[in-house]
Order: sequence, then structure tokens, then C-alpha cells
Amino acid sequence: MKKQLLLAAAAFALAVPTAAQEAEPEGAPSPNQIVNAAPKEEWISIPAEDLLIMTLSPDANGESRTVTIQLMPAPFSQGWVENIRTFARAKWYDNITVNRVQDNYVVQWGDPNYDNPEAEGETKALPEGLHAIPEDCYKTDFGNNKCTFTVPNVMDLLTTAEAAAADAEASAISAGQALLDVYGNELPSIDIENTQTSTTKEGWHERDSYAPWVEFYAGWPVAAEQANTDWKFWPVHCYGMVGVGRSYSPDTGSGAELYTVIGHAPRHLDRNIALVGRIISGMENLSSLPRGSGALGFYTEEEFDKRTPILTVRVASDLPEDEQPLFEYLSTDSETFAKYADARANRRDPFFIAPAGGADICNIPVPVRPTPNG
Repeated sequence: MKKQLLLAAAAFALAVPTAAQEAEPEGAPSPNQIVNAAPKEEWISIPAEDLLIMTLSPDANGESRTVTIQLMPAPFSQGWVENIRTFARAKWYDNITVNRVQDNYVVQWGDPNYDNPEAEGETKALPEGLHAIPEDCYKTDFGNNKCTFTVPNVMDLLTTAEAAAADAEASAISAGQALLDVYGNELPSIDIENTQTSTTKEGWHERDSYAPWVEFYAGWPVAAEQANTDWKFWPVHCYGMVGVGRSYSPDTGSGAELYTVIGHAPRHLDRNIALVGRIISGMENLSSLPRGSGALGFYTEEEFDKRTPILTVRVASDLPEDEQPLFEYLSTDSETFAKYADARANRRDPFFIAPAGGADICNIPVPVRPTPNG
């Protein structure tokens, strides 16, 4: 009996904070507190056309599972993004499955007969009107207009330089031009004083193992490098980013196979695979799925029942207005975001003792929230 009382007392001591810990000491605001204090005008609504609603089969308890994906805006990955809308509107994604869950890496979904050699069914025929996208569209200089598509099908369009040039003249990337108007041939000098060092004079922007410079553009994490006088930009693989599965080069993938990052940011994939969006709601419905025991986390023949069915995928703007989800993100050009990024790089709120002095760009997730009263 005495032993049981001692064990109970120990458990109680672990479960209840000490008196000194009950009241949080005063100090600098946390990143979340900074974001929560952002004025309404610093939040930007996400268009319904840029949202995908993916409905999974109910979980073991019969609870519904929904995942919301925000598609990437121009000028990044637009050929693939248009393909994904084509797949969704053709209802091609309906009744596919999650086929791969690799721990600390990715969850991948698509046609179960595509990657499963034991499957007896035929692969799904692809819808018409898909774009063929060249590898140089993994990056953009905001003037490479052949990576922005305005015609139904460019399978043949991209086979000749003349046709690609004609398409370039017909396309305009206003978002990219706006960035060039602001930046010119120099990247912005956004000083975060407390993250500057003798080797990283611009602070966390230069603290990257995979690119000379990292920045946020229109709410998205991007990296950049300079070749001669031109800058090249590309989106980066952070947690929750969505990419396009592909085979060996020169294949760049159509959008039939998609994946999301569920572990440490695999930045070595940057510029090697197209990124097309990010999960902004329901991530737990993918990251918690059972891991596959096959190569690269694919489910084996014996694990076929672990493949979670995907019932439907819809572009949000195609849903009835009262069913369209409303989300917004904190403007990455705002004063609040600058304070938030600084706080992520240097935690000064009461729990922390030593500010880190820097942050990986993937450790500064862009705040996204459901639109209040939406």
C-alpha cells in the first residue's frame, strides 16, 4: 500500500506544475502572440480557385477526413498547377488511393495500379488537355513565359523553340514583373538586426545550405541564385508542401501522382521535382497514416488494405458557394510578418534561454487561418 501511495504521489508531481511554473513570467511575445495581434488588413484571402478539397474515406471511428491544399500562384509551376485543376475537374482523382507513406519523408497518392506491380487492374487513362512541362520550369526568372500556359494543350507547342517563343509573347507574368520592378537585379536588403553575423550580413536570408538566398514571395518560401546578372527563383520543400511525382529525367510528371512532405524538409529535392502547393488544413489526416514497409515506404501486396481511399478531389470554386472554405494568410510583406520572422529566428518569450540567432526558412511557416466569420 505504501509503495502504491508513493507511485501515486510521483505521478501527481509529474502531472501538476510547481507553483513557480503556474504563472507564466512576463517577457517578449511569442511568434503566435505576434501573429494573433496582426491587424485585419495584413491578412490576404486565398481565392477559391487556388484551393483543392480532398476527401479521404472515413477513419476507423467513422469520422470524416478532409485535406485542403492551396495551389501555388504564378509564376511558379503553373503548367503543373493547371494540370492538377484539369485532373480535379475531370474527377480523375476520385477513387484513387494513398500508395506510399515513408516515415519522416512523404505521403504519396495516385492511381493504385500505377505503382503497384502486383495490381491486376488497368491504369487510369489520363484526361485530355494536359500540359507537357520542361525541366527548366522548376525555376523561374519571372520572364520565362513558356512556363505559364494559356492554351488548352501544349504537348506539341513546346516541341519547337519558335512555338515556345510565340507562347512567351502571348503570356504575361504580372506577379513576376511586379517583383522585378521592386527588386531590379538586386534582392531586397531586409535586415533583421539580431540575426546578422559577419558572414551573414542580411541575417537569416543568407543562412541556407541549399541556396545563396531565401525569401518569402507572395506568401510562399522561395530560394534564389544569381547567374551573371539574372536571378533564378524556385519554391522550396518545407513541411506540408505538395509536389508532383515523376519518373527518371526528362519526365517531369503530369500531376497524376502527388505527394506531401511529412518530415524534415527534403531540400535536396528543390529544383528536381515540381512543387505545386501546400497543405493548409487536415495535415494530420495524412501524416498519421500507417507507414508502408515496402521500398521507399510503398505499401506491399500484403498491405494493400492500408491504402487509404481518396473519395473525391474538387477545386473549391466549383463547389456551391456555401460549401467553399475560406482561408487567408498573413502577408509576408507586412510589418507583423517581419516581427514574426525575427521572433522565430530569436525566441525571446519566457520559456527560452538562448536565442538561436537564425532560422531555416522552413522553420518560419507562413501563418494560414480560416477566414474569421467566413
